[in-house]
Amino acid sequence: MRCAVDAQPLERVPGGSINACYRLQSARGPLFVKVAVPEALPMLEAESAGLEELRQAQVVRVPNVLASGVVQEASYLALEWLDLTRPSRAAHARLGEQLARLHRVHCATFGWTRSNTIGATAQDNRPMSHWPSFFRDRRLGSQLALAYRNGHRARLEERGSELLARLDDFFAGHTPLASLLHGDLWGGNWAADERGEPVIFDPSVYYGDRETDLAMTRLFGGFDESFYSAYEAAWPLPSGAAERCALYQLYHVLNHLNLFGGEGYLRQAMTMLDRLLAHTH
Repeated sequence: MRCAVDAQPLERVPGGSINACYRLQSARGPLFVKVAVPEALPMLEAESAGLEELRQAQVVRVPNVLASGVVQEASYLALEWLDLTRPSRAAHARLGEQLARLHRVHCATFGWTRSNTIGATAQDNRPMSHWPSFFRDRRLGSQLALAYRNGHRARLEERGSELLARLDDFFAGHTPLASLLHGDLWGGNWAADERGEPVIFDPSVYYGDRETDLAMTRLFGGFDESFYSAYEAAWPLPSGAAERCALYQLYHVLNHLNLFGGEGYLRQAMTMLDRLLAHTH
């Protein structure tokens, strides 16, 4: 899809730490455009497909996708421009209710029709029918393997291998449905629109245990108690969710270690591994 744009300088805007983001004036009005190297087009196309998957659920607002492609030695993803604001308490509660409804969109298997990325890290979504195996092989195991390749094998491998071997302990009696997930729902990936309604963006969509989305919301903050109360009122979490929360958060902490390095993320991952292993004894 093509859209005529004005010949004027791009206005750089905040939009994440992975790609450059701009406001661009077009015949349709302003656009939000992500720009990356040409080789990153599959990542942007997967984000486009994820936004469409969320949009089709007709539960919570997402930006409309207008175009994607490669031009002038860069790949791009063009979305509608939304004037976003800081969410009110009512918006937090509304998002909690909407997220519970989104999670009631189910699939027969865990994964998705295509792989994508979590940040810039490849995220393998090849479908599996057994959630603990999917999380072990496609999520936690892949991040640990990448961390080993990134030079952290000596400090992580013993703990990581032990946790993978004991992973089934966390899923005794827990057989989640394959729910439609945002996949990267931290406080920076949602806001309120001009009407005060929630908007979610920058997804890493797949179908998995709904608790993984909730775990991510608790990792870096950005969600008040009205959000959690509204979610619980709409669809209460099962027993054992608090213990699995740390397990699901470890995936994202390892991903941040792999993306950004740093002793802080390494220490956090090691501490989480120790606590999770203590839970299995």
